[in-house]
Amino acid sequence: MNAETRLYLAAHPFAYPLMRLLARLGPVVRVPGLGVVVNDAATARRVLMDPRFRKDGPGSPGDLWTPVLGPSVLLNMEGEAHAALRAKLAPLFTPASAAALVDDVLAAPLDRLDVRLAKGATVDLVEEMRLLAGAVICRVVGLGEVSESRARQLFADGERVVSMVSLRTRRLNPRQVNVARRVLDGIGDIAQAAYEAGDPATVMGRMRELGLSAAEARGAAGAFFLTGTETVATLVPRLVALLHDHDALGADLDSAIEECLRMTTPTPVMLRSVAAPAEVGRLRVRPGDRVVIVTHNCVHGSFDLQRRHPPEWRRLWFGAGPHFCIGYPLATAEIRAVAATVLRHRVRVVSRRAARGVLLPTYEQLWVRAA
Repeated sequence: MNAETRLYLAAHPFAYPLMRLLARLGPVVRVPGLGVVVNDAATARRVLMDPRFRKDGPGSPGDLWTPVLGPSVLLNMEGEAHAALRAKLAPLFTPASAAALVDDVLAAPLDRLDVRLAKGATVDLVEEMRLLAGAVICRVVGLGEVSESRARQLFADGERVVSMVSLRTRRLNPRQVNVARRVLDGIGDIAQAAYEAGDPATVMGRMRELGLSAAEARGAAGAFFLTGTETVATLVPRLVALLHDHDALGADLDSAIEECLRMTTPTPVMLRSVAAPAEVGRLRVRPGDRVVIVTHNCVHGSFDLQRRHPPEWRRLWFGAGPHFCIGYPLATAEIRAVAATVLRHRVRVVSRRAARGVLLPTYEQLWVRAA
């Protein structure tokens, strides 16, 4: 059993074996009580590109997040309103703007990490990523320079909300909704204050400059806070561990990141609600049906830096079509910046422990030291 499988089993001891079992039943299979399950990348991409499959109907992400974030954030919008909001936000997440933001926020802490590794210190990459990802999200939602403790606190707040969700969760219960609202109202207040200050050097100030309303800025901040922080924080330790375990620490960084993203599958499952009669593979679906795209199954395979991925796999783990992850440039800029700093030292993993009961499989600890 490889390390990635152990991570999945630690996170989802019952759901993961079921997920892998479903892969053996065919590219598309109807599972009573679950929905129409898609295990094939080409079929998944067609579903994600088809407007008949929505994120705002029964069984979709809207069921999960609308009670917390309201009806008008990218996570649960469709059609013209979604396209209009996405177009307003797009200039904030170009590769150039993402790289500039990451360089501004992470230059100093990465320099400190670089020095520690150069001096032979043993570093817990999981704890480092909580700090680094927390610092970036602090800047995105409207905080300026923050202390390490503030960055860690904000990351912990996000963990508390995301930990309420499992692969089987359809809706949050009233207590969970109240907890999530308290956290996200705090994020929204920070975002709104930065929005009202109107400084175009800040992300929220730029949102105002680009014509977003205060409500849109609050909603966007909440969505980015929920979806972006843990994705990056969990990925980097897994990436370093994968490269270490496969004796590939000297591999081309961009190729390594793409292969590790496929292996780790940042979004292992995607949900859509059927809004009009359609077909998924050979199965007919009707309004109200739930489609469960098991992205992990769609792109599953052994680690291989030499493999050329088929076109239908291309970045499927970040979605496709109108809902392709708008934060992809920022996420990859963060990953690249941290990975480049760590891998410069040809580190070796000296100790690791899998995290249990988390949504995104990850390490609870991953200690590394320069070789």
